[in-house]
Amino acid sequence: MNKSTLFGVACLLAAAAMGNTTAAAAEKFDTDPKHQLPRPDGKPADMKKPVKVFMNDARKNPEFAGNVKGVETRDFWRELDVSPANQGYHYNRNAETYMEVGNALGWAMAELGAKTVSALEEPAMPARPVFRNGQAQVVKAFEDPSGWVRESLWVETEFDSDGDGRLDRVFTDVTRPGQTETAGLKVAVIYESSPYFAGTAEGKGLFWDVRQEVGEVPPARTDHTRIPYQPGRTNVSDGLLKTWIPRGFAVVHSDAPGTGLSDGCVTIGGPPEALAPKAVIDWLNGRARGFRTREGTEEVRATRWCTGKVGMIGTSYNGTIPLAAATTGVEGLEAIIPVAPNTSYYHYYRSHGLVRHPGGWLGEDIDTLYDVVRSGEPARTEWGDAHIRDGLFAKGRDRQSGDYNDFWAERDLLKKVRGVKAAVLMAHAFNDWNVMPEHSVRIATALKGRVPLRMYFHQGGHGGTPPMEMVNRWFSRFLYDIPNGVDKGPRAWIVRESDPGATSGKSGRASQLPTPYADYPTPRASFVTLRPGAGGGAMGSLGLRIKSRQGTETLVDDVEFAGAALAKAGASHHRLLYATPELLTPMHISGTPRITLRLASSKPAANLSVWLVVLPWADGPIGPANIITRGWADPQNHASLTRGGDYHSMKRGEPLIPGKFYRQTFDLQPDDQVIPAGKRIGLMIFSSDRDFTLWPKPGTELTLDLDGTSLRLPVVGGRDWFEEAVGEG
Repeated sequence: MNKSTLFGVACLLAAAAMGNTTAAAAEKFDTDPKHQLPRPDGKPADMKKPVKVFMNDARKNPEFAGNVKGVETRDFWRELDVSPANQGYHYNRNAETYMEVGNALGWAMAELGAKTVSALEEPAMPARPVFRNGQAQVVKAFEDPSGWVRESLWVETEFDSDGDGRLDRVFTDVTRPGQTETAGLKVAVIYESSPYFAGTAEGKGLFWDVRQEVGEVPPARTDHTRIPYQPGRTNVSDGLLKTWIPRGFAVVHSDAPGTGLSDGCVTIGGPPEALAPKAVIDWLNGRARGFRTREGTEEVRATRWCTGKVGMIGTSYNGTIPLAAATTGVEGLEAIIPVAPNTSYYHYYRSHGLVRHPGGWLGEDIDTLYDVVRSGEPARTEWGDAHIRDGLFAKGRDRQSGDYNDFWAERDLLKKVRGVKAAVLMAHAFNDWNVMPEHSVRIATALKGRVPLRMYFHQGGHGGTPPMEMVNRWFSRFLYDIPNGVDKGPRAWIVRESDPGATSGKSGRASQLPTPYADYPTPRASFVTLRPGAGGGAMGSLGLRIKSRQGTETLVDDVEFAGAALAKAGASHHRLLYATPELLTPMHISGTPRITLRLASSKPAANLSVWLVVLPWADGPIGPANIITRGWADPQNHASLTRGGDYHSMKRGEPLIPGKFYRQTFDLQPDDQVIPAGKRIGLMIFSSDRDFTLWPKPGTELTLDLDGTSLRLPVVGGRDWFEEAVGEG
């Protein structure tokens, strides 16, 4: 018998011994489709087969009122691929499911017992965090904002990023339940740090002009609009307060160095962005000093109200900072939830040696982001402008070649991930073309087996926090030691594509729960190697059994043609397109596709863009209906593009010899997508991508050797499934 079941039995015995609480269950047949467990093969359950459900409706069973509690168990279902037997009526004999059921029953009985005891006790117990079904609950005594304690301070760091000879201090605010001041309550902390809290500059006018030839010196950027300084700010942010304080947490915010009222300079991925939140966590644990004023000596301490356990959460840049802090290994940072984090500024602004901009921000580079967020004190920002933006950044960014170097390596969290000790719930979207999905996948891959790790993915765009239940369970587990099982079972949770006609929420994503998988990529996926057949000017073939001697085909670069227009075109000189036969059954792709190309350029430098698309192309927003994944590379870096995988080669690119063929292999962006039956998978190769790359003058020719070109596609079910799906089995 496992310990969770023992706990459930112990609670039952304790309740019986008390004589106040009785556990009872009434049974009723339930034919509501929403309450049916799926069959082992994933097909809808037979509605004629009833499912027994627990009844605790006091109106129908008044004798059970207050002494019977129902437990929802459907969430404990585990799929066949992570279970020992194909027995859906016995939960596939999954021991973890049994443990979760026992655990939930135990906590339910403990809760009933607590209610009975508390009803007999006088006086009432002081307010404390309450947990039910493994989640922190709203406590009425914590709800009223007028009773919250609010304070602002400056935390002293271990660095001097603005050259003034003094350790930088970061502006920090704290909001906590009043009981931490009046009743001796100690609480855990939810913490968010950001360079955005004090405002940002209008970005578009700050960006680089993308109308330039590949490999040439870029035209100068002259607009450096400043953000108005706000010395009168009294707090950092009001975010997260209404969610977490009523649930028994304190909330802490801080301005990133060089922004708002924090000292220092903006470094965009530099060491201060990890060390500043580390200092705040050290302060919460009594290891760093906090001061009432920016330059004063009156200290503020947190150890009298803080348990020392901290969780961090944030999206985009605010999601990068929790991971950066975690790489320091700081004691007390127990859990992080990075949502769409930027884990490498090279991967954000470059791709396999190519200057490639984040989607929606054409012309942005690391120095423009500096201008967008530098909201700190003017005297400090002037020093940063001269020494960091116009010094360090100008020397290191190399916008001419796009090559990787020491400057970019310092801003790559993958190289620092061994320091992570916190539990990590990573969240990302497969159609995030701003901070692309590789940012989370590369880190999650490196963390597997090292720390508690779960991955949440969805099919939408940038952002997308996991469901509140998942977030709550994560922080309850690691900040309050609630054994809710959130760190057990499936490692990956993926929101599947919306059914046709599904109602979308405000975010544009259909409201549906994620599907659990043993891991990402799903272990059942394996690579299938596809090759192109001649005819790419219109639509060539793409399959397993393409004969050799397909010859070469040529495209002519013209950035005026958008990728969507090229994919829709029946024929075009500006792209090469190859497609599978129409799918007879859905095909599940899970993992990172890899492309190998043998091509020649008519010029010494050229853009190279690869899209994997769903055909026929569906008009509308970019998403699962039309895009599978994309990738970009610089053919000048062919000597480094030999195996695929994470790109971090220090080898410099070299000018191409016009007309000479070069082989290169590189990864497209990770994906997990089900392509519906009736569609075709298309491989589209072109040069300049007007939404992401530089915009050279039209005319560069790329010639593709079809026999030297292949696509490795991660298909669930592997080659056998692919053959069946395209009718080649």
